[in-house]
Amino acid sequence: MGEPHYKRVLLKLSGEALGGEQGYGIDPNTITAIAREVKQVVELGVELSLVIGGGNIFRGLAASSKGMDRASADYMGMLATMINSLAMQDALEKVGVDTRVQSAIAMAEVAEPYIRRRAVRHLEKGRVVIFGAGTGNPYFTTDTAASLRAMEIGADVILKGTKVDGVYSADPAKDKTATKYGTLSYLEVLRKGLQVMDATAISLCMDNSLPIIVFDVTTDGNVVRVVNGEPIGTLVKEGE
Repeated sequence: MGEPHYKRVLLKLSGEALGGEQGYGIDPNTITAIAREVKQVVELGVELSLVIGGGNIFRGLAASSKGMDRASADYMGMLATMINSLAMQDALEKVGVDTRVQSAIAMAEVAEPYIRRRAVRHLEKGRVVIFGAGTGNPYFTTDTAASLRAMEIGADVILKGTKVDGVYSADPAKDKTATKYGTLSYLEVLRKGLQVMDATAISLCMDNSLPIIVFDVTTDGNVVRVVNGEPIGTLVKEGE
C-alpha cells in the first residue's frame, strides 16, 4: 500500500452514527467498529482528529423548537457531544490508540481544555484528538465546530461520515429517482440546499478552500479507502 492521500484529516461523525441500528444512545458494537477503523488509519501514519455530534443523546435545535430556551438547549447538546467523545476515547484506548479529548467548555476532571497548539502537538505525536463540546458557543452546530477545528489544525480535508454513501439530489430512502453527486462545488451545495453540512460550516470551508468528502462510515474499511484517495462518496470542493 502506498502513501495515504491525506496526511492530516478531521473525521466528523454524527451522534446517530454511534447509535447503530437503534439510532439513539451508544451502541457498543458500532463504536468498537469505528475505533478499529480509526486504528487502521492511524497505523498508516495519518494524523487524525474527530468531532462527534450529540444527536443520539440530545438535539438542541429540536428541544428549542418545542419551547426550550435555545442557548440552554445548545449547551445541553454540547454536553451530549462530550459523552460521545469520552465513549469514543474509551473505545479507541481499548484497541490501543492513544487518544486525547479536548473540550471547548472547561471540565478539567474529564478532558483537556481546547488549546490549538497542544492539539497539533498531540497529532504530531500520533495521538487521536477528539474535539468535544462543539465550538463552546450556542447557535453553532458541530458541523461548524468541525470546519473551525479543521482549519485551526491545518487539516487537508474534512471527512463527513454518514449512513449514506454520498450526497444525493433527494433522500434516496424516500425518492427512488434520487441521483448521487460525484463532486459538488460549495456554491452548488448552498444553492441547492443540500444536506451536506449547515451553511455556516460550508461557508467556512469555501472561504478557506477546505475540501469535504461525504461518505458511508458504516461500511467496513471505508475510512481507510477515503484516506487513501479512493473515489468513494461525494467530494465537495471549489468550483472549476
